[in-house]
Amino acid sequence: MKLTIIDAGLTFSKEDGYVGYVHFEAEGHKEPYEMTLQKKNGKEWSYGLFFLNASGGEEQLFEVEELLEESDEAFDELITAAKRTLDKS
Repeated sequence: MKLTIIDAGLTFSKEDGYVGYVHFEAEGHKEPYEMTLQKKNGKEWSYGLFFLNASGGEEQLFEVEELLEESDEAFDELITAAKRTLDKS
C-alpha cells in the first residue's frame, strides 16, 4: 500500500522528548490519516493512528495499523517525514 505524506511536524523538548505528527493518505482509502508520535528518553517511538478529517471505515484504519506494525519501511517513511521538519527549524 502506497502512503503519500501531506504534512508533518516534530518538536523536541527536554521535558517531553520528541513530539510530532504526520498527515498522510493511503492508496485506495477514502479518508486521510494522522499519526501522532512521541519518543522520550531514547525509547522506541510510540504512536496513535487517527482519521485526519472525518471518520472512515474501521477496516481501513486496521489495514493501515497493520501495515505500520508489520512494515518497518512504511513506519520509517512516516518517522523520517516528521524528522525532516525538525531539521528545518
